[in-house]
Amino acid sequence: MDEYDIAVIGGGPAGIMAAIAASQNSSRVILLEKNSQLGKKLLLTGGGRCNITNLKPIKKLLNIYPQKNFLKHSFFTFTNEMLLSFFQDKGLDFIEEDDNRIFPETEKSRDVLKILTDYLDDVVISYNCEVKTITEGFIINDSIKADKVIIATGGMTYPQTGCNIKNYSLASQPLTDIKYGLSPLITKKDLSDIAGITLYDVVVSYRKNKVKGNVLFSHVGLTGPGIINLSNLISESINYNLLENGPDLDIEIAIDLCPNFTREELNEKFTNDFQIKGKTMLKNYLKLFLTNSFIDFFLSESNVEGETQLSRINKKDKNRLIENLKRFVFEITGFNQDLAKITIGGVDLANVNPKTMESTLTPNLYFAGEVLDLHGPTGGYNLKIAFSTGYLAGKSASEK
Repeated sequence: MDEYDIAVIGGGPAGIMAAIAASQNSSRVILLEKNSQLGKKLLLTGGGRCNITNLKPIKKLLNIYPQKNFLKHSFFTFTNEMLLSFFQDKGLDFIEEDDNRIFPETEKSRDVLKILTDYLDDVVISYNCEVKTITEGFIINDSIKADKVIIATGGMTYPQTGCNIKNYSLASQPLTDIKYGLSPLITKKDLSDIAGITLYDVVVSYRKNKVKGNVLFSHVGLTGPGIINLSNLISESINYNLLENGPDLDIEIAIDLCPNFTREELNEKFTNDFQIKGKTMLKNYLKLFLTNSFIDFFLSESNVEGETQLSRINKKDKNRLIENLKRFVFEITGFNQDLAKITIGGVDLANVNPKTMESTLTPNLYFAGEVLDLHGPTGGYNLKIAFSTGYLAGKSASEK
């Protein structure tokens, strides 16, 4: 039986970083990966460009996360400055884009992965190694014994990368409900005729929750940053657990197509313009408010003829147009689970020491990355979690 000081399970961003940090103080570290290569999910991040982190100041960055108190120690232990230096020392520079998002200068995620693997020279890597059992004494698959174990198996999204809901059963650790996160939404109505159209800077809402951002129509429903971030709020509000059953989704969301106008302001503008521009056809007038390619669909759903002159539009139709501009409703029947970006839920943080990432129930057992009940919005926030918690787990395990 092969023996190691530390075994890291999972070769994603958190697992790789944990193995690197652990190997700095320990000579016997093994990284177990079920695929034939490391970082398969990392290669998909940022559309293949790899949104490495978000460069907001740490205190402001922490305020983005619901779990900021848990993350505080890991973020200050492995800061953004340390993370960027980690890559720059190997010759990789960065570019900063909108909202402080950081990408490699080459805009290729494989360059990020190459540098990560370059740091693994002192780590034994076992590929095509699916961990099925961890028994007492940290015996892995009846063939490997470790003094300490770091579990970094990820969530259950992107199953083609090796993520699997069965990974949560590797350790006897309390779990919160497992749910889809940052997911496109499936609509009851067929939207294939308007697939590819984008609505810019609209406000999407579900109950009292509101998110501002772009909305993109797909063949099966809605996506884009506004929808993706709203999906988290929807998922968290619904009672389901993927360990037991899937979500039964039958809800409505609304899109405010004109967030810069109140209903009253739109009513006043319509009243004045319908008189002043009376000969203008409605479909041309709506170009003031809507993406041109969306107008026909909007008019069809509003049941108003687009070639009607403004002066001929009655009060009932005018009110319907205003209502739909401020609250355009879609019925939602499900999450597009194949495209969900993260997992909501995981190992319960109440039983993990945030200063070490060690289980408070099982000594010498550590967790890092998405397997924990941690998640953030889009924009480099989740890789930041992976790298920081992975580094802290590896550092803590090797120093203990």
